Amino acid sequence: QVQLVESGGGLVQAGGSLRLSCATSGRTFSSYAMGWFRQTPGKEREFVAAISRSGGSLSGGSTRYADSVKGRFTISRDNAKNTVYLQMNSLKPEDTAVYYCAAGTVVVVTSGVDYWGQGTQVTVSS
Repeated sequence: QVQLVESGGGLVQAGGSLRLSCATSGRTFSSYAMGWFRQTPGKEREFVAAISRSGGSLSGGSTRYADSVKGRFTISRDNAKNTVYLQMNSLKPEDTAVYYCAAGTVVVVTSGVDYWGQGTQVTVSS
């Protein structure tokens, strides 16, 4: 069993930055691909970013991003701290959502996620 706990959400003005963190329990963190999804009321949870497990790949690269966040968001992981991060720059009001941390073998689609965090709210004001 893996437990995921997100932190770092909050209110920020458009153009600002936030860094989300996801701390995980267990000794198998490095064996999971990790990702971030987001969800707004009435919409399905959507993929934001993913990073491969140590030594793995995601379709030829170690990271993957949704087109809407490419060039603005950066996902990274620290296996020594069992933590994955999402650095979000140049935030836009449309980035407002609850952000969820995810762990699994295929974390670019919700069906491939084995574990979810509880979510953290990100609100971007215009």
